[in-house]
Amino acid sequence: MSNAVSSQERGESFEKAGIKVIDGDGHIIEDAQGIVSFMPPEYREVFELKPDTIFPPLDHLHAGRAVQTPPDRDRRPPVGPEGWSAFLSDAGIEKTVLYPTRALAYGHVQSLDYAAVVARAYNDWLAKTYLEADDRFHGIAIIPMQDPEEAVKELRRAVTELGMLGAMMPSNGLPHLLGAKPYWPIYEEAERLGCVLSVHGGAHDNFGLDHLNWYVPVHALGHPWGQAVNCASIVYNGIFDQFPGIKIGFLEGGVAWLLLCLERFHASHETHFQHLPEGAPGLREDQRPDRYIIEQIHAGRFFIGCETEELTMPFAIKIVGNQPFFYSSDFPHEVTLASCRADIHELLESEELTEDDKIGIMSANAERFYGF
Repeated sequence: MSNAVSSQERGESFEKAGIKVIDGDGHIIEDAQGIVSFMPPEYREVFELKPDTIFPPLDHLHAGRAVQTPPDRDRRPPVGPEGWSAFLSDAGIEKTVLYPTRALAYGHVQSLDYAAVVARAYNDWLAKTYLEADDRFHGIAIIPMQDPEEAVKELRRAVTELGMLGAMMPSNGLPHLLGAKPYWPIYEEAERLGCVLSVHGGAHDNFGLDHLNWYVPVHALGHPWGQAVNCASIVYNGIFDQFPGIKIGFLEGGVAWLLLCLERFHASHETHFQHLPEGAPGLREDQRPDRYIIEQIHAGRFFIGCETEELTMPFAIKIVGNQPFFYSSDFPHEVTLASCRADIHELLESEELTEDDKIGIMSANAERFYGF
């Protein structure tokens, strides 16, 4: 009963503020057996015996440590569709866009044929288990970027047949950074379909963090570093110029990494002159990368998922405007219903943000990015 009252009060407070809430980055907990059931028979026979191996480990850094998150301490069972529906109602959130958990590691899959099989099975499972269960659920596909030709096919199928909003690109694990030319057909297809591509972290190996004896800084630095490195690859390889209709989101890295990129790209661009052949894509010597990125933001091509307690948010809005930032709950990972409620109210009550800032972050920017 107390939850129902709190939910009602929560909804009324949002209504009075004239602000609706959209979660631009929530997470499902994969049902491995359920995903295996969507695989072809020859693969199903293999993985029915070992469903926990359908995705590689995220890295060697997540395990082997005595680390707990709030859900662990609360002894909360894995959240499924019913739990997600209840969370949206109790938190006063209108809709959510669902990203993977264990499948955040799919960039580490080495087998080309299996990368395509597991991506297709995951997408079919997500559509059947979540998208058909509640119209407030919206899906993001995984695509076998290890084989770009197959990735294009799966992106097309996921969007046109399964109703996905686009696809996730892992910030770590693939053989190339995300601006590399082998992935250009994927950008071309996303532009043609009018769907989004989201860069999402989760795997923190090979970022120079491999021997940190504390996990807190691994988690703190791994997410934004994956965003920063791939942002550099995407920007400096001219992806936004080659595919002007593309929309790319950078998720779960916070806000501060963007400020780092703006400052450092600009300073280095002024003093290091790399030859660029005539007609080749990429930033020219006379282009300021900080202004270029802000241009992409204002053109509606460059978005960033954020949390509500970002210390640098007011300054970031001052520098680039409020257009790129949208609220991400990250539920059910390190958060609880109580912490999400508190976070939302903290932002709504902030005296450092304008009403337009709050509306943009809580719903309007996610609507523009995902095309709701």
